[in-house]
Amino acid sequence: MTFNKGSLILIDYTAKVKDTEEVFDTTLEADAKKYSIHETDVKYQPKLVSIGEVSYPVLKGLDEALTKTAVSDKLTIEVTPEKGFGERDSTKVRMIPIRKLGEDAEKVSVGDTIEIDNKRGMIRFIGSGRVQVDYNHRYAGKTILYEVNVIKSLDSENDKIEGILQNRLPVENSKIEFTIKEKETNISIPEEILRADGLQIMKHFIQLDIFKFVPSLEKVNFVETHQNKQAQTKKPEAKEEKAPEPKVA
Repeated sequence: MTFNKGSLILIDYTAKVKDTEEVFDTTLEADAKKYSIHETDVKYQPKLVSIGEVSYPVLKGLDEALTKTAVSDKLTIEVTPEKGFGERDSTKVRMIPIRKLGEDAEKVSVGDTIEIDNKRGMIRFIGSGRVQVDYNHRYAGKTILYEVNVIKSLDSENDKIEGILQNRLPVENSKIEFTIKEKETNISIPEEILRADGLQIMKHFIQLDIFKFVPSLEKVNFVETHQNKQAQTKKPEAKEEKAPEPKVA
């Protein structure tokens, strides 16, 4: 059974550039370590994809190919530039005075990614007081190969909410808890992210996603539990037990 537009699915993948075989992205921690692209702050797990939707998007070529797959399929998907990171555009390569980099002028080197005028680009050349900055995507003009394993289709309310929370919350999946009762869900916010930057934004997108993919629900409740740790560390004083009085015959 293939997938329709709006289907929520989980996939594992490893992506590489076809002509150089450079592996640059993966959902598998073992592959990340194998190809020396491992990052300690990345949550390695199957990727949540919404077929034909912008909520959890992938490259157009990958999205189109996934519509023809089914759960348990393992395949290689080839994504050409026009359906991937785009063709290279020579007008996006510019020479700028190195002084425009300010304090960073002495620190940058070829291959570094910098931000100038609110645009991110890669330094291709440095010399004669100027730097060449390429504003094309790093993999523009490249054909990408995805080794894909279609893990699961999220069809039930429980599976969809679990998938959304695992994708949106930056904590171990074992710490994610929620319940569904009638037409509402209660989501416990793990204590370790109660003061995290962007928590309100996370909650905003979680409720948007849940109402979109689980339209039968009418309420999303976020439960925040704050514990008095000082009270927890205080131990009650041990009561001194008195020896029983001897009985008089």
